[in-house]
Amino acid sequence: MNGSHSSRRAFLKSSTLAVVGCASDSAVRAEDLPGAVEDLKVISQLPERYHGWPTVARRASGELMLVYSGGRESHVCPFGRVEWMRSRDGGETWTFPRVIHDGPIDDRDAGVLETAAGTILVTTFSSLAYEPSLTKKAGETGRRWQAVHQRLNEEARQEALGTWMLRSTDAGATFSRAYRVPVNSPHGPIQLSDGRLLYPGKMLWSEEKKVGVCVSSDDGETWQWLAEIPTRKGDHYADYHELHGVETADGRVIVHIRNHNKTNAGETLQCESSDGGKTWSEPHAIGVWGLPSHLLRLGDGRLVMSYSYRRPPYGNQARVSDDGGMHWGPAITLSADGVNGDLGYPSTVDLGGGLLLTVWYEQRAESPRAVLRQARWALTS
Repeated sequence: MNGSHSSRRAFLKSSTLAVVGCASDSAVRAEDLPGAVEDLKVISQLPERYHGWPTVARRASGELMLVYSGGRESHVCPFGRVEWMRSRDGGETWTFPRVIHDGPIDDRDAGVLETAAGTILVTTFSSLAYEPSLTKKAGETGRRWQAVHQRLNEEARQEALGTWMLRSTDAGATFSRAYRVPVNSPHGPIQLSDGRLLYPGKMLWSEEKKVGVCVSSDDGETWQWLAEIPTRKGDHYADYHELHGVETADGRVIVHIRNHNKTNAGETLQCESSDGGKTWSEPHAIGVWGLPSHLLRLGDGRLVMSYSYRRPPYGNQARVSDDGGMHWGPAITLSADGVNGDLGYPSTVDLGGGLLLTVWYEQRAESPRAVLRQARWALTS
C-alpha cells in the first residue's frame, strides 16, 4: 500500500473518533486494519438494542440509505422492527434511526433499493421463530415477551406472517403501508437496464416453497412470478436460501444463493440468465465458502460480492470479478476480529474515487447486543 493511501487511512481513522453517534472501533488500531480497509467503526446508535441484517444502498443523489431490523433484544425475539438511517457524507455520520415499519410480530432482514424513477423500496419478512423460546423466558423478560405475543390470537399471528415491501415516492419522507410480495431475500430486488425490477428470492410461509425470481414492470407496485431457478441433481429447494442478483455489463443476470445442501454446504452458489430472468442455468459452486452474498456492479463493469465468513477468523470478506462473474478473485478481508458467528449479511456501495463502503451486523465482545458496523475500503484497479 503506498504512502498516500496509508495517510488517507490514518486521516479517516482519526477523523471518525469525534463523530457523534458513530463509535469508532478503538480496539482496532489503524495499523492493524485489514489491508484494503481504511476505516472501521460501529455506526448503530442504540447500544441497548440488538441490530441485525442490514442493507445499505446509494441513491442517485449520492445519499446513503441504510435499513435493518432494530428494536430487538436478541437474534430471535418478538420485537423486531424495520429502522432507517441516512448519511449525506459517505458514511462519516448517520442520522438517528427512524422506525418505518413495526408489525405485530418479529420483522426481520431489511433490504432497500432506489429505482430509476427515484422510488425507494424497502423489503422485510415477518416471523414467529421466537415462539419456542417463550416458555424459556422467566421473570420480567418472560412477561414482556408474552405480553407482545398475546396481542394477537393464533389466527391473527398466522395472518401476520408474510414477505413484505414498503414504498416511498418522496425520497423517504413517508412510506406506504407494507404490502405483500411473492418472495423474500435479505437485500431485496434489483433494477434491470430494460426498466424492470427483478426480485430473486424464496417463497416463505406458503404451501409452495419455490426459489426463483419475480418481476415488476410498474416500479414495484405489483409483482408477478417470472421463473423458477432449477436445483442441482441431489439438491433440495428447502436448502437454497437468501438470494441476491446483479445485471452484468453485457446484459446477463447473475444470482447468488446461500447453500445448505450437503454438497458445497456453507458455500455460495451461482446461476445465470441470458434472457432477462426467464430461464436460469443450474446453480454451481464458485469456490467461495461464506454466505449470504450481496452483489454490486461498479461503474467500470467489475462485480463485487461481499459475504460473511462464519468460522474462525470470524468476519466479512469481498471478492471481485473482472469478467462478469465467470471467475472470482481472491478474498479481500474486510474484518476478521469477530467473536462468534452471529455476524454478517454485508452489503456494499460504491462511494466513488476508488472507495467502497460495506455495512454488516455483528455481536461484539464488549456489547451484549449485536451492533451495526461498517468498513470503508479501497479497491485497487
